Amino acid sequence: MSILRDIGGDAVLIAGGGRAILLQIANPAVGAGVAAHSDFTSRPLDRLHGTLAFCYAQVYGTDSDRKTVNRRVNAAHGPVTQAPSAGPTGYSAFDPALQLWVAATLYDTAVQVHELVFGPLSDEAADEVYREYAILGTALQMPAEFWPKDRAAFRSWFDAELDRLEVSPDALAVSRQLLAVRAAPLWLRAGLPAVRLVTAALLPPRLRAEFGFRWSPRQQRRFDRLLGIVRALWPAVPRGIRSLPVRYYLHRVRA
Repeated sequence: MSILRDIGGDAVLIAGGGRAILLQIANPAVGAGVAAHSDFTSRPLDRLHGTLAFCYAQVYGTDSDRKTVNRRVNAAHGPVTQAPSAGPTGYSAFDPALQLWVAATLYDTAVQVHELVFGPLSDEAADEVYREYAILGTALQMPAEFWPKDRAAFRSWFDAELDRLEVSPDALAVSRQLLAVRAAPLWLRAGLPAVRLVTAALLPPRLRAEFGFRWSPRQQRRFDRLLGIVRALWPAVPRGIRSLPVRYYLHRVRA
């Protein structure tokens, strides 16, 4: 079994979903496209469902599963375009540079969460996971050569991209809809304080502040306590339970 197949289906990685989405929309073109074509207020779980189904199908699904989710994603991306002349920020969901950014945020967030909970990967395992994560971009239109050649090249590129991000009014509005979803199910609303805490903790400090998160020593201690509990308990949870989202989303794809 590949390292990615071994760790990529762990449900704890979903805890980084808020961080990944906020990094994505802090790219001005992605933020403008999401603001114009997504509705987090009335359908707060749609993007999460779509992203997880796509990721799990690429890593764990059959060829048929991958064709199904690729077709659905392409159909959803079709309307997400705006020529530069039509507004301040041109964008297209088929832009390979934007697909690279989305895939990169998913990879970087997943590795960060995994290592916070389970400890650092060995260099060999980390290299293998990095190479395999390219599939999340190449499964659609991103050329393989867009994926930086190794982890060192990725880190240099990714950190430079982080420095160029900005939280536009569009991105801020989307983030507030995402993290204060009044139309969400009761169970989700009950967990939103923890989601906001984890999302804020995982963001780079500058972006955390620009997204309006208040961060203090008290909040850092709360996050540290939560992380300590997860580190102590989560690895003891049976793998079959920790991988339930994989089976659930593959079932959704096949249905």
